[in-house]
Amino acid sequence: MERESSASSAPMGVDGARVVQRAAARLVPLLILSYVLNFLDRVNVGYAALTMNTDLGLSATAFGLGAGLFFVGYALFEVPSNLILHRVGARFWIGRIMVTWGAVSAATAFIHGATGFYVVRVLLGVAEAGLFPGLILYLSYWFPTKDRGRITALFLFGIPLAQVLGAPLSAAIINTKGWLGWQGWRWMFLLEGIPAILVGILVFAFLTDRPARANWLSESERDWLVQRLDIEQRAVGSSRSPWRTFLDPRVFVLSLVYLGILYAIYTVSFFLPQVIRDLARERGRTISPLEIAFTVAGIYAITAFAMWSWSRRSDRAGERIWHTAVPTFLGVIALFPLVYMPSSTFIVLAGVALLSVGSFAALPPFWSLAPAMFAGTSLAAAIGLINSLGNLGGFIGPYVTGWLKDLTGDFHTALPVACGSLAFAGLAVLALGKLSPLAGRSHTIWS
Repeated sequence: MERESSASSAPMGVDGARVVQRAAARLVPLLILSYVLNFLDRVNVGYAALTMNTDLGLSATAFGLGAGLFFVGYALFEVPSNLILHRVGARFWIGRIMVTWGAVSAATAFIHGATGFYVVRVLLGVAEAGLFPGLILYLSYWFPTKDRGRITALFLFGIPLAQVLGAPLSAAIINTKGWLGWQGWRWMFLLEGIPAILVGILVFAFLTDRPARANWLSESERDWLVQRLDIEQRAVGSSRSPWRTFLDPRVFVLSLVYLGILYAIYTVSFFLPQVIRDLARERGRTISPLEIAFTVAGIYAITAFAMWSWSRRSDRAGERIWHTAVPTFLGVIALFPLVYMPSSTFIVLAGVALLSVGSFAALPPFWSLAPAMFAGTSLAAAIGLINSLGNLGGFIGPYVTGWLKDLTGDFHTALPVACGSLAFAGLAVLALGKLSPLAGRSHTIWS
C-alpha cells in the first residue's frame, strides 16, 4: 500500500512538501537549541560528579539518588504542565519553563553537601516539567503524520548533540580549578544555566503557537497545513476527558515502554564519564576529564547518526511498532560483550555504544505512536502521563546503577541490568502492537 504524499491533498498551486519544509526550517532549529540546553543542564551533573562527588562527600549511591531525584519533581508536574501548554500556547509556556530551569540549574553552583544537592535536583525537575512532552505535543500541531518521525528525530537530535558538544565544554570548564576561588564544577553549572534563560526569552519572542497564526506562511499554505492536520486529527478520533485517557491501557503500555528506554538512556547519560574513568583505573591508567569527554562525544556521535538514519527508515516504511522494537533488542546484543568480555576496554565501550544506539534510535518512532492514537486534549494528557510515568525510569536507573556500583565496586553488573531494561521495552511495544494494531500502520519494517 502506497503512503499518501504530503502534497496529495494540497490546493491548486500549493506544494505541501515545501510547506512542511518551511515550517521545519522556521521552528525546528529553535526547538533543537532548546532541547540541547535542556538535556545538557539535566545530565551535566554526570561530568560534575568526576570532582563534585569528592568535594561534597557523595558516594555513588548518594549521587545516583540525587541524579534520579530530578525525576520526582519532574513526574509530579508533567501532566498539569502539558494541559496548561495546550490551553495557553507553547510560546509563553515553553519560554517560561526555560527561564525557570535555567535559573535553578545555575543555582546548583551554590550547593554545599548532599542535602543541597538533593533539593536542587528536585527543584530542577519541577522547573523542567512539561518541556519535553510540550515540545512533542507542539510538533503534532505542526507536522503531518508521514513527516513526524523525521521531524521528531531532528528535535531529539538535541539529546546526542548535547553530549557531543556538551561533553568537551563541560570538561573544559571543570578543568578551571580554583578560578576566583570556585571549583570548576560550580562554574560549569553557572555558565551552562545562563544560556537557557536567554533562549527562553528568544522562544517567547519568536515561536509561533499554531499554523493558523503563521504570518510567515502564505494564506494558501496556512490553509493547506491547517486542513491537513485537521483531517488527520479527525481520523484519530475526537478529544476525550483527560481522566478517560489516563485509564486507557494503551497509555499504560506506552509508559512502560518509555520507562524501559529511559532506564537505559539515563544510566548511560549520568554514569558514562565515571564508567570510562573506572575502566582506565582498572588498567592502572589515569585519564583526564577532557579525554573522557571526547570518548563520550564519540559514542554520542555514532548514536546521533544511527538515530537519524533509523527515523528516516521508519518514515519511509510508514511503520512505528517494529521500528521502535528492533533498536531496543540491541540491548540483548550489548549484553554479551558486557557480561562475557568485561576485561576488554574497547569491547565494553562497544557494548555501551550499542546500548546508547538502541535506546536513542527507538525514540523517534516511539514518539510517533501516541499521536496516532489520541487527539486534542486527550493527546496532551496522554503525552504528559506517558512522559511522567516513563521518567520514573530516569529515577530508578541512576539510583539502582549507583547502588550496584557501591555494592560490587564496579559497573559490570549495573550495565547489563540496563540492557535488560531496554529489551523489556521492546517486548512491551510489540504487545502494544497487538493491543492497537493501527498505531504502527500496516506496513512491514522491511517494506
